[in-house]
Amino acid sequence: MSEIPSALASVIDGLSAAEREILVATRRDLHRHPELAFEERRTAGVVVDRLRRLNLEPRSGVGRTGVTADPGAGSAHRILLRADMDALPLSEATAVDYASSEPGKMHACGHDGHVAILLSAAERLVRTTEAGRLRFLFQPAEEGAAGAEACVRDGALEGVAAAVGLHLWNQLPIGKVGVNRGALMAAVDEFSIEITGPGGHGAAPHETADTVVAAARIVEALQGVVAREVSPLEPAVVTVGTIHGGSAFNVIPSSVKLTGTTRFFSETVGRALPEKIERIVAGTAAASGVRARLEYRRINRATVNDPAVAEIVIGEARRLLGAENVETETRTLGGEDMSVYLSQVPGCFFFVGSAPAGEHRPHHSPVFDIDERALAIGVRLLEASARAVAAKY
Repeated sequence: MSEIPSALASVIDGLSAAEREILVATRRDLHRHPELAFEERRTAGVVVDRLRRLNLEPRSGVGRTGVTADPGAGSAHRILLRADMDALPLSEATAVDYASSEPGKMHACGHDGHVAILLSAAERLVRTTEAGRLRFLFQPAEEGAAGAEACVRDGALEGVAAAVGLHLWNQLPIGKVGVNRGALMAAVDEFSIEITGPGGHGAAPHETADTVVAAARIVEALQGVVAREVSPLEPAVVTVGTIHGGSAFNVIPSSVKLTGTTRFFSETVGRALPEKIERIVAGTAAASGVRARLEYRRINRATVNDPAVAEIVIGEARRLLGAENVETETRTLGGEDMSVYLSQVPGCFFFVGSAPAGEHRPHHSPVFDIDERALAIGVRLLEASARAVAAKY
């Protein structure tokens, strides 16, 4: 475990030893028992039990498997504090003793830590004068399954004046915080392309049209969308993530399917991308003598912070961690459905550095893990930010 400055150690020590022990134990328990989108029943049960111990009356079934709780007397202007709960369909490849016990399921993005952080923050916040201004939301299905939209449909934003959330982030070392006064995370779209042709024998390609070659040409041509059709001043990505086709080494298949994603910050770019991709796919397919059908789906908008709320969070982060540990121009082309809440109420989403020492353990990988000292930092900063935002909204 890497050493951290004494000032950061004092932030962690702001939680008692007992609080830190429960915090880590909760995260590890959830890590051992990951649940995929809209399957988070055990996780929701853990949340409900902990909230009831605080004499709260949690509401279950929000967005199908989510949980909310409103402490204190009723308020028409609450601050939403949100944590996501779902895991990913990955098989864990770490050697830790709290590794996933569920084959093909893993907390590979830190959501187990987010739940543990919000539970610990809730235990501290219910004792404050701002408690009646807060709402705790434990959200299901962040990973591309529209969990935030489901929660909004079930009233998660009713009476909410602002929203705050955090994400453990292995792109930053322990003790660092990343935030932005504007767009923090990108919009996320998904596409699939089905390429079809007559198929034929691999020994006689001249007698057919080769869908595999066409797929390769389309993949290469799509790289020109960002390079030559999007302003170099506008960050964007077009990535093909899967290619499926064929069943034998000597057969030219009659169909090949590609799937991929686009990422961007500007809605102007986002509106233009489907037409650009459609044109390139259709033209390349025609030149290859095959047919191609594009399906394009919007998933998340960009996660855009409100400048005023972000300024409050930045101020609290600087107060706790020191200005040198707060990055205020952080951006990533990763996406998040926290964007759903921030498109409807002002708020701030921020990153808490959690990279462990040694081997890089990226998000959404089978070897993902965190430096668990980041959990205590997350609690302290979420608590401070919630109180400061509640005082001004």
